[in-house]
Amino acid sequence: MKQGFRKNRRDGMVFGVCAGMADHFGFDVLWTRVAFVALTLLGFGLPLLLYLTVAILAP
Repeated sequence: MKQGFRKNRRDGMVFGVCAGMADHFGFDVLWTRVAFVALTLLGFGLPLLLYLTVAILAP
């Protein structure tokens, strides 16, 4: 059974949220970061707000 979501500070660049998501879902961290940037540009900043929320709340 997989453990809950955790930030990955070892491979992370800022808060480790994208690296943690990549670990949790089994994706490459580069593609997770590219998707995050694309969604931020297309989503008018809402993904950035979600990123900051996860950065504060996730262990």
